[in-house]
Amino acid sequence: MKTALTIAGSDSSGGAGIQADIKTMMANGVYAMSAITALTAQNTMGVTDIMEVTPEFLEAQLDAVFTDIFPDAVKIGMVSASPLILKIAEKLKEYGAKNIVVDPVMVATSGSKLISDEAIATLKENLFPLAKVLTPNIPEAEVLSGMEVKSEADMISAAKQISDSWHCAVLLKGGHQLNDANDLLYHDGNYRWFYGRRIDNPNTHGTGCTLSSAIASNLARGCDLEESVERAKAYISGALEAMLDLGKGSGPMNHGFALE
Repeated sequence: MKTALTIAGSDSSGGAGIQADIKTMMANGVYAMSAITALTAQNTMGVTDIMEVTPEFLEAQLDAVFTDIFPDAVKIGMVSASPLILKIAEKLKEYGAKNIVVDPVMVATSGSKLISDEAIATLKENLFPLAKVLTPNIPEAEVLSGMEVKSEADMISAAKQISDSWHCAVLLKGGHQLNDANDLLYHDGNYRWFYGRRIDNPNTHGTGCTLSSAIASNLARGCDLEESVERAKAYISGALEAMLDLGKGSGPMNHGFALE
C-alpha cells in the first residue's frame, strides 16, 4: 500500500487540517500518517485558540515517520512559525522526501492574513523550492506574485511568475468569485485548465486541505501531476455534492461519500 504524510495543524471539529487530510488520504487509497504543527480549538464558526508544537517535538514526529514508514508523498498545510518551517525543510531534505505538495495557507477566504510576513518569507525561501506543486488560492497567489488577479489572463500570469520564482508546478485555484471551481495548472512552461462543476453548497470548510491531500495521495499512487489534479478535482466534487450539513457555520464536506 502506498503511503502519504500530512504536516499540518489539527482541527478539533474534523473538517479541515490533519483530520481532513487523513480522511482524504484514506478515501483516495493510501495509508495516511501525520506530523502535527499546532493544535487548534475550532469549529464551523471559527478558531478560538491555537497551541503550536515546539520545533523539537515536530522534529521527533518527522523522525518517527521517516525512519519507519517512508511516505510516498508529503502534503504540507498551515505552518505559521518560522522555526517550524525551517525544521520541516531541514527534515525533508535530510530524508530526501518526494512528491511534496505545499498548500501555502497564508490568507483566509475572508481576505485576512493568517501568518506573519516573516513566516511568509521563510516559507518562500526554504519550503517552496522543495515542492513538486504549490496550491495557492487567488489571495495567496496575489501575495506570492505581487500582482492583482482579476481575470483568467491574470491567473496565467501569476501562476507563471510563481512557478518561475520557485521552479515548481503551480495549481492556482479559482473560486473567490473569479472563475468559480476552475483551476489552472502551470508547469514546465505549459498551462492547463481544470474545469469543475459549480456546486451550490455553502459548506466548504476544508476544501483547500482536502484538494492538496487528494493530489498528494494520487502522486503517491504513481499518477502524474495532471492525472493527480484531475482525480483530486473529481473527489472534491463528490465530497461537496454529498451535501453534508453539520454545524452552525461553514460546515465540513463528506470525505467518506464513496463509502456509503
